[in-house]
Amino acid sequence: MSQDAGREGALTLLLVDDDEVLRERLGKALRERGFEVTTAESGEAAIAVARRDAPEFAVVDLRMPGASGIEVLDALRAIDPATRVLMLTGYGSIATAVEATRRGAVGYLSKPADADEVVAALTGRAIEEGKVDIDTPSLARTEWEHIQRVLADCAGNISESARRLGIHRRSLQRKLQKYPPPR
Repeated sequence: MSQDAGREGALTLLLVDDDEVLRERLGKALRERGFEVTTAESGEAAIAVARRDAPEFAVVDLRMPGASGIEVLDALRAIDPATRVLMLTGYGSIATAVEATRRGAVGYLSKPADADEVVAALTGRAIEEGKVDIDTPSLARTEWEHIQRVLADCAGNISESARRLGIHRRSLQRKLQKYPPPR
């Protein structure tokens, strides 16, 4: 966990992501845009930080080991309902976007998202400028992302993934040989 303290009047932002490279690069870019950024590598660490000092803004990865982004969102909103939470994910889908916004997230961006997109979504400029936070993925892309998620949940076990997906193991292997469809 790191913190950029001492900026008088800076807006506080909690950045939560288990990907260290993304967390540090995005944190640096947000600091350059005037935010006082605190980073956390897990949902549990983020909740502990927020209990000590609730941030004005939070950027939270949806899928992390331990507490999920949705659980962190719920905890942040319970600690301080005024905290504006933006969800980030590499596994974007309409269902998770709806769930996150239903629970109080101000927006939802797919990775990789740059700092300007994050700031626009957090401050509401994306709405004012007519930008849409969620790109509707193609059906093929949604299927591919779902397969990848189930495979990750099964720790790469193709037989178990095929059973959970309700398809034959060989069919799953063929689908996995294909490149991800375009968004």
